Amino acid sequence: MEERTRYSDAELDEFRQIINEKLEKAQKDYEMLRNGLTNLDGNDVMDTSPTFKVLEEGASTLTKEESGRLAQRQMKFIQHLQAALVRIENKTYGVCRETGKLIPKERLRAVPHATLSIEAKNLKK
Repeated sequence: MEERTRYSDAELDEFRQIINEKLEKAQKDYEMLRNGLTNLDGNDVMDTSPTFKVLEEGASTLTKEESGRLAQRQMKFIQHLQAALVRIENKTYGVCRETGKLIPKERLRAVPHATLSIEAKNLKK
């Protein structure tokens, strides 16, 4: 039996649907984080609170830094998902960039933007 070199169009459509769902959720999460950072949706008292509350300001700064890191991480995830959609269009999706073999469907369902098989990923460590 000949080893397959790519997923069928039907299989790629299944993965496209999974990625689009994850992408939609990721973009909503990113917007929520971004809005929290810029206070766009705030009904809080950040602009009216006294500035002498040093501890509260320190905690607020820390929270904004954490939110900033989360937003950056979320944007990176979005970019990886978008790159996976490009690979689907090019019909190269699901092919390990190290071994050239198909990445198992189970892995792609769990990590739809994966570009390495578990085997190749373990070799990189």
